[in-house]
Amino acid sequence: MTETHIRGYTGETERDRTTESSEQESETESTADERTTTCPECSGRLVTDTEHGETVCEDCGLVVEQDGIDRGPEWRAFNSGERDSKSRVGAPTTNMMHDKGLSTNIGWQDKDAYGKSLSSNQRQKMQRLRTWNERFRTRDSKERNLKQALGEIDRMASALGLPDNVRETASVIYRRALSENLLPGRSIEGVATASLYAAARQVGNPRSLDEFTAVSRVDKMELTRTYRYVIRELGLRVQPADPESYVPRFVSRLELSEETQRLARELLDGAKDAGITSGKSPVGLAASAVYAAALLSNEKVTQSQVSEVADISEVTIRNRYKELLEASEGLAA
Repeated sequence: MTETHIRGYTGETERDRTTESSEQESETESTADERTTTCPECSGRLVTDTEHGETVCEDCGLVVEQDGIDRGPEWRAFNSGERDSKSRVGAPTTNMMHDKGLSTNIGWQDKDAYGKSLSSNQRQKMQRLRTWNERFRTRDSKERNLKQALGEIDRMASALGLPDNVRETASVIYRRALSENLLPGRSIEGVATASLYAAARQVGNPRSLDEFTAVSRVDKMELTRTYRYVIRELGLRVQPADPESYVPRFVSRLELSEETQRLARELLDGAKDAGITSGKSPVGLAASAVYAAALLSNEKVTQSQVSEVADISEVTIRNRYKELLEASEGLAA
């Protein structure tokens, strides 16, 4: 009986101590809050002057803090239009998406924020939300057309290893073709491929027609016909492809040295000065220059290997590399 009473007494004492400590902590916190919101001299209310970065007392004017950090934006806006144009919050817009990346995208993973799998009912609900989200993202046939075309451009650019600036340029070209009503009578895939081909040449990262035909859903004849139509109607200025722009890619695929790449560029420069590049395929000239440079630098590479990488015939390489060597010897003499 005595032991039970002592244990109960001890428990009550511990509870009292815990209650007292919590009350002391709350008093300390409230005192600290009062210190931060009241003046230490006259106990008046403190206000923050955001213009000068100071915390002052309303009653006595005491400056409690100065040189405060302004956590707002560094720009000023006088209306909602200026605020929207100057604000840098959110993801950047891009022409590579039909809605420029301004819509909501629901992920395909059936997991919550903690990485746990969703229940069957929640998975069904998320699937319905994805379906309706896709329907709302494409409101009319024009947006559905644009969504399909931009997806096709992204697919082909990934297969060809083209960078984002080429994809962005191709998206702008296709948007112009769509806005100027150039698509009736032509396939979406054809105009998308022609836009990407023109963008690659404009940016200076070209690919051959055969490479585009290998990844496109249209044949070579339709691609060339649509390409000529698009650049004529849109007034695009596309310079002829420079053979030197193909050299780094061929050298990398053949695993040749930097010396070979430098010699190939010199051979092409000599051919331009001699005037033998006019009317000839830039891919054939680049492949032949790489083969001739490899011979000059004593690197082992066969015509069949270069032909496979450049997707041209060995006969073209044999004819062109002799012309390049003769042109360089003529300039040296």
